[in-house]
Amino acid sequence: MKTPTRICIYPKDIQRITGRSERYGRNLLNEIRSKLNKAPHQFITIDDFAVYSGLDVDLVKSFIQD
Repeated sequence: MKTPTRICIYPKDIQRITGRSERYGRNLLNEIRSKLNKAPHQFITIDDFAVYSGLDVDLVKSFIQD
């Protein structure tokens, strides 16, 4: 498995993982940001997303494309 060179996750990544729309990815990132009490300008990490979604971190990283 190739190690990703970035640590944040974007709506397009969530689209690849879930098969849902990019808009769904944006909404989900905003929901995660709200639950983690992060400011709107702060990024969501791959680990944050994996914990929130209940997915294995390695599985999520395998879907990340640089």
